[in-house]
Amino acid sequence: MGRYTGPVEKLERREGVALDLKGERHLRRKTALERRGAQPPGEHGMRRRRAPSVYAQQLRETQKLKIAYGVRERQFRRYVLLARKRRDITAGEALLELLERRLDNVVFCLGLATTRRQARQFVAHGHVHVDGRRVDICSALLDEGARVTLRAGSPVEPLARDATETVGRVPGWLEADHDGLSGRVLRRPRRDEISIPVTEQLVIERYSRR
Repeated sequence: MGRYTGPVEKLERREGVALDLKGERHLRRKTALERRGAQPPGEHGMRRRRAPSVYAQQLRETQKLKIAYGVRERQFRRYVLLARKRRDITAGEALLELLERRLDNVVFCLGLATTRRQARQFVAHGHVHVDGRRVDICSALLDEGARVTLRAGSPVEPLARDATETVGRVPGWLEADHDGLSGRVLRRPRRDEISIPVTEQLVIERYSRR
């Protein structure tokens, strides 16, 4: 199955939480989720639904992460396998850490793009450099000390500057230089610095059944 290209606000309404899929509309509180509430889209959205099963809860939490970070099933499974190998933190926290350290997410969190989808386009089209070298792999994992910059003279520079004017607080594990359209990874993120509204343990439990 290919990448979803339909209306992204429907995805937020289905999950019932904001997933940063619409940058400026979210900041201005004009998304469909905020206007219509956490009501599933479609003609059946008004129907009373029975309490979800444990599997349904696990699936919904998994979908939140896959939708928010733009990751497909095969790659997501690999992240879960890597996370379960960690011993210093829980598998759920390790999974979120891996997703946060993706290059496209770092570009978004630094405020150089209004959404993760836009950040992925910047990276995939070669507009982003890491430590002075062009990197066009969105899933590249950044470690402490990595410096991210927008390529000098990039045609997306006006979009990036517009994004820096609307960005909220930059997470504490990152350092942003909006004048220079750059930033640096100070350390790995902690769980309390990750804003995705998800119960990550349910995700790990879902893949533990396989």
